[in-house]
Amino acid sequence: MSGALEGIRIIDASRVLAGPFCTMILGDLGAEVIKVEHHLAGDETRGWGPPFAKGESAYYLCANRNKQSMTLNLKTEEGRNIFKQLVESGDVVVQNFKTGTMDKMGLGYEVLKEINPKVIVASITGFGSDGPYKNLPGYDYIIQAMSGLMSITGEAEGSPMKVGIAIADVLTGLYTCIGILSALQHRHQTGEGQEIDISLMDCQIASLINVASNYLVGGMQPKRLGNQHPNIAPYQVFPVSDGEMVIAVGNDEQFKRFAAVIGQPELAMDEKYKSNQLRVENKDTLVPSCEWALKQRTKIEWKALLDEASIPNGPINSIPEMFADPQVNAREMVVKMEHPLIDDLQLTGSPIKLSKSPVTMRTHPPLYGEHTDKILENYGFTTDEIVKLRTKQII
Repeated sequence: MSGALEGIRIIDASRVLAGPFCTMILGDLGAEVIKVEHHLAGDETRGWGPPFAKGESAYYLCANRNKQSMTLNLKTEEGRNIFKQLVESGDVVVQNFKTGTMDKMGLGYEVLKEINPKVIVASITGFGSDGPYKNLPGYDYIIQAMSGLMSITGEAEGSPMKVGIAIADVLTGLYTCIGILSALQHRHQTGEGQEIDISLMDCQIASLINVASNYLVGGMQPKRLGNQHPNIAPYQVFPVSDGEMVIAVGNDEQFKRFAAVIGQPELAMDEKYKSNQLRVENKDTLVPSCEWALKQRTKIEWKALLDEASIPNGPINSIPEMFADPQVNAREMVVKMEHPLIDDLQLTGSPIKLSKSPVTMRTHPPLYGEHTDKILENYGFTTDEIVKLRTKQII
């Protein structure tokens, strides 16, 4: 079975996480991805560690499978001309240079669309192509701070906290992927390419969902709630006799069952707790009653009882515990790949399960410049010409 994006060629001039994460998804879906890296250093994440496996950083490996790597000096005319050749036969360009950098190099959208009117150019920046911050560099940590995300993350009386992963980068990668797929559909209908302007700041703000809406609609100043929910109760971390677990009671019927399971059916009859709105308003008295009851049993005991009653719940797993979970293994969320240096390379699997055109793990995250010669040969360069390009530090 062929991938859903087989026949689509992606020219990936991005690095670090948001862009490479996006292009890896497109590669998983069957697209050909040519990763264009700096001719002297390559993607910065190649040096981000430890850990390293045979010199390859775990950070780089997480976002670069199903790609070919070539090196190219875009500050030279010859390097830019090679890039234009790639674009001429490509479908999508993904880049995350600072705003205006591609234009300064003579590789902006207006130039590239003259070379290939059908090309789609996805430009990822910290703050977008316009506005007072357009020229500022964008880093995930800064975006988490400026977007308001950190102000609502952490314990109520504690300091603002960042999320444990580069969530703004990940979300931006996903939004960029959606934009590219939409632009490909538009091109299918009209024959036209287009430019996609994606910023980390915009993506993180859009992802504030109900918290942003609470402020815009109700004027509510969001507060840090730790592991509680601003709109639902009880919906949080609870201590049990041997640790902690999350219990998420999402509606009134679930609350009735929950109250019965924990041996306090009278809570469901109490006028203060009969609706979710009332439970949120009276959380200060509801939560202690639940905590007392839940401390009487273990995580395993409560999970069995709550699962039987269809109450959403789960233990707080460590990363090793998560990867040992039978559900994770059943869903093939760990994949093994052959690699020229690493004997037993394991990577996180894809969450996209397509019945007719499944994702495939075809090629390992490429070594730095691994495919430079092969790619240039495919574009008609001779061995002697490639040697000269390398001597002149074009590649």
